Amino acid sequence: MRSGTASDAGRVRELNEDSSLTMATMFAVADGMGGHAAGEVASRLAVARLGRLGDRPGLKPADVRAELALANEEILASAAAHPERAGMGTTVAGLCLLRFAGSEHWVVFNIGDSRVYRFAEDSLSRMTVDHSEVEELVAAGVISAAEAREHPRRNVVTRALGMDPAPDADLWMFPPTPGERFLICSDGLSTELGDPEIAAVLWAEPVAQRAARTLVRLAVEAGGRDNVTVVVVDHVACDDDTASEDTLPRSQAVETR
Repeated sequence: MRSGTASDAGRVRELNEDSSLTMATMFAVADGMGGHAAGEVASRLAVARLGRLGDRPGLKPADVRAELALANEEILASAAAHPERAGMGTTVAGLCLLRFAGSEHWVVFNIGDSRVYRFAEDSLSRMTVDHSEVEELVAAGVISAAEAREHPRRNVVTRALGMDPAPDADLWMFPPTPGERFLICSDGLSTELGDPEIAAVLWAEPVAQRAARTLVRLAVEAGGRDNVTVVVVDHVACDDDTASEDTLPRSQAVETR
């Protein structure tokens, strides 16, 4: 795997409450909510929990659900201990590579409106379903996907870590294919850029780190109304010897919504 990550507070918000995680086989973005730095706390707690799975042997899909449930407990406990953090929460989305039934599989997961995309054979596909009011309106045929990006309720999520009872995570599992590329992002990207614009960058920029930086820059230039965080993950063939320092996997936790 080769990965790159980039993040920006945007043009409107003073704080960047997004966090990201890039490890050898675990990648995630969390988008913190709550303001007054509380969203930053929630997103960091989420990616820290997921980081515990990065090197765990025998990792199973149920372990991802369990760790997200523990993250939810930690966020609630932190809010209870610090009244100024009341109501804080975070969305989260990501993917990890594990062995299941004797072979490797990707597990894609999300809670809220952070997303995972897959780019393969020059085609972009969204792997996750937003847990949001506007997604429900799109599914019901009330508004279009384009209208959802400008809808006044576009930031209202129906699931997030920090809720009681704990929200259920959506999980999908499928076998890996060399040559595929994944994009994990907070809604600060998808609010500003449409799928054709995202796909054009993923097609044109072969280096994961540069692709991540370009996507964040374009989202900020398009308006930057929210924090924007991007992780790009490339699954390359084992005999590809073109690696450079710019394309090696990186591990980092940043801030989220």
